[in-house]
Amino acid sequence: MSAHFDRWPHIVCAQQFSRKWLEEEFLPLTDQMQKIVDIGGCSSLEDKRMVSFFYQPSTRTRMSFEMAMDYLGGRVVFSSENAGEFSSAKKGETLADTFRVINRYRPDVIVIRYDHDIGARFAADVSRAPVISAGDREPGQHPTQALLDLRTIYKRRGSIDGLKIAMVGDLDKGRTVRSLCYLLGKFKGIQIYFISPHNTRMGEDIKMYLRKHEVPFAEHTDLRVVAPDVDVVYQTRAQAECGTLLDRSEGYFIVDGIITSLMKKDAIIMHPLPRVDEITTDVDSDPRAVYLTGQIDSGLFTRMALLKMILTP
Repeated sequence: MSAHFDRWPHIVCAQQFSRKWLEEEFLPLTDQMQKIVDIGGCSSLEDKRMVSFFYQPSTRTRMSFEMAMDYLGGRVVFSSENAGEFSSAKKGETLADTFRVINRYRPDVIVIRYDHDIGARFAADVSRAPVISAGDREPGQHPTQALLDLRTIYKRRGSIDGLKIAMVGDLDKGRTVRSLCYLLGKFKGIQIYFISPHNTRMGEDIKMYLRKHEVPFAEHTDLRVVAPDVDVVYQTRAQAECGTLLDRSEGYFIVDGIITSLMKKDAIIMHPLPRVDEITTDVDSDPRAVYLTGQIDSGLFTRMALLKMILTP
């Protein structure tokens, strides 16, 4: 274990964070970042430069990282929205060569979203500048999303221990729920319900991890069965870009008025977004829905905290 977390200062997967770091460093620092946003920003990273390199489209992750850098007074000196098409990768350049070249320009941090599972880890192996994963694909992870999700839950409940959570939809390709499972495995009394059609069930690697850490989980095909008991409904969309189709004839996988009528008054509804049709729009006004409010705020504060910690250790 390094000064802060495993593989410091690179952030490539959710497993590298300890519970001690989450509770004693990460969560308090996000609250400090919220205060900085409230006063309009600061200049603590005024001499720092960030490169944003995305091989897949992104709205929230990319924008929140770039806004985070701006709020802290740093600069985004290069930003690619579709690096797979609009960089030398289109000509066949390897990821290793790309990152060796980027490092020669002396950026202080590189944020990467890659279209394969090992992208961020591979980039970190050849990069002198800190690398932060903004999501890998198939089956992939999204560690900073998991951190912001954990903060969102913590701010509502005051604790992670004892959490009962339903993860719904495309769990096979859903990198956000995969990463969140890795974080939840570090806490006590967690109960997870995987709600999905048979063709999008959670991967065996995650199930093995949960068994190893003695986290009980169950698989269902009907959200209505567990909605009255859970503290969090974490909805996901079908990953159409990966060829996933959600067969709703197999069960009940949508969050609508029926589900909200069954849920506890203090439960919350989460979604990593974008939302397609798996949460009906009438749910948006429910005070338990945080996917367009608190979850988005946590994304900004989380990414600010990570940049601040890594660039001014």
